[in-house]
Amino acid sequence: MSLPAGDSQLVQIMDANLAEAARRAGPLLACRLGCTQCCHGVFAIHALDAERLRAGMQALRAENPAAAEAVAGRARAWIAEFGDRFPGDPATGRLGTTDADRAAFEGFANDAPCPALDPAAGRCEVYAWRPMTCRVFGPPVRAAGEDGEEGLGHCELCFIGADSEQVAACEMPVPHDLEARLLEEVADGSETVVAYALIGGGFDLKRMTEAG
Repeated sequence: MSLPAGDSQLVQIMDANLAEAARRAGPLLACRLGCTQCCHGVFAIHALDAERLRAGMQALRAENPAAAEAVAGRARAWIAEFGDRFPGDPATGRLGTTDADRAAFEGFANDAPCPALDPAAGRCEVYAWRPMTCRVFGPPVRAAGEDGEEGLGHCELCFIGADSEQVAACEMPVPHDLEARLLEEVADGSETVVAYALIGGGFDLKRMTEAG
């Protein structure tokens, strides 16, 4: 599997939309280097996100091998700690699709730091290749709530004291149609988590733990 050529367009659109939302929000958008609340807890990523992270790790290995090895080491440590409770296949990192798997994932590794996070610098080492969930966290983004009604959600640390009109004025649009088309090109409906994507998938937890 390779990263679709159109992914660069998706990333460019998201970067531009974020920059514009940040410009309109000004100090109401609290996202800054070193603010890492959104870098804790696990979430599902689709195959396009996973392939982008793999491309990011290749680029990081070429640019900064030591940083890449540190990220991979944290990913392996994450899998060693949580792999035996992984709600899916711990050898490949594919999330399970049963109701029991989905229920187990709700409370899984909720406080664990992302392996891509440099804990000393408070910086994502693969920021340019981060998943879509990371790209939409912070500014107001329209999504369906639990009741099925669409609304604007944003990071709880942002827009403190702002009224609904101020929040709405800073909405960041998301090109869902383009993302869906790219996912069709990838043709893989499975989901995984960041730790597995960072090491390329196919990780053998049993072999790693036996090796010490």
